[in-house]
Amino acid sequence: MTKEILKQTEEKMHKAVEVVRQELVKIRTGKATTALLDGVKVDYYGAPMALHQVANVSVLDVHTISVTPWDKNMVGPVDKAIQSANLGLNPVSDGTVIRVPIPALNEERRKDIVKLVKKFAEEGKIAVRNIRRDAIELLKRSEKKEHYSEDDRKRAETDVQKMTDKFVKDMDGLVVAKEKEVMEV
Repeated sequence: MTKEILKQTEEKMHKAVEVVRQELVKIRTGKATTALLDGVKVDYYGAPMALHQVANVSVLDVHTISVTPWDKNMVGPVDKAIQSANLGLNPVSDGTVIRVPIPALNEERRKDIVKLVKKFAEEGKIAVRNIRRDAIELLKRSEKKEHYSEDDRKRAETDVQKMTDKFVKDMDGLVVAKEKEVMEV
């Protein structure tokens, strides 16, 4: 029973780290990356579709993303979708290809982004700690129900704490890497 609880706890903590990783990928750093446009939805003949399902999205250079709709009639709607996605980006269309220049960040904006990165990481750490708390409660309840020793429960709690420390450390590493990336001029 303890092995199952530990396995589920590790899976949940891993998912919490992945959520933070996905949020950090979306944060703009002044460098072009196709992940910036992952959340953009395009009105494709009345149905909302993800941008990558209606166009080829690629990075031209460090400061430019290229979007080439597969259907030439979709250039206008794709352009409009990128503008209305509230990303602070201004796409430029030449009729067939949409270029999205990524503006350089000023010092103040970089510091704001670092604060946002730390906020996401703190939320992730809180989630991991909540998962730890729930796992320890579950271990205590199952100790009484399954009648295994207190030593086994304490060993499992130690393992849960080690997992917590590992995943919190992983998130700290993500923050350090993203902060370095953001502050790089």
